[in-house]
Amino acid sequence: MNPNVDIYLENARIWPNELRKLREIVLGCGLTEDFKWRQPCYTFDSRIVLIISGFKEYCVLAFFKGALLKDPEGVLVAPGEHSQAVRQMRFTSLSEIAERAPVVRAYIREAIAIEQAGLKIKKNPTAPMPEEFQRKLDENPALKAAFAALTAGRRRAYLMHFAQPKQSKTREARIEKCIGQILDGKGLEDDYRSMRK
Repeated sequence: MNPNVDIYLENARIWPNELRKLREIVLGCGLTEDFKWRQPCYTFDSRIVLIISGFKEYCVLAFFKGALLKDPEGVLVAPGEHSQAVRQMRFTSLSEIAERAPVVRAYIREAIAIEQAGLKIKKNPTAPMPEEFQRKLDENPALKAAFAALTAGRRRAYLMHFAQPKQSKTREARIEKCIGQILDGKGLEDDYRSMRK
């Protein structure tokens, strides 16, 4: 048990009892407890298997390679529209966690087996290229080179961000706001993350 998780649970304002119960179940499955990204994190052979977290509407077990789980009970949910790997098992009460404990344990055992087998998620590192951004890349060789030098995940995040608005004018405004960051070799969230540290 990690003392940072103890502190996290003592100070939890939402779902404290539910998070404690999830922790108890997870630790009973033989995972190593750590504390990353300000939340309890559980590993197998130093590889992240899942995290426990509380949100306003529910608390979750988030499986890092959840897309590889078979999910015979149909209880896993992608946390977002563009989530490629993570899948969440959501709970809204202590009694629900207790009732579904055997299912939780079975999913955790499968997630551990996935790690033991060395299975990997095949992620799609690309997203559709908005024509407004393609024009900017064609006009500006430095921007094109800087964008190409970013990691696949950073490029994908930018492309999804640029493509999201329905109106071309809004897409162009987003692109303009991000050009400096791209030229500096930063990802979409880099400035935000550095502010949170």
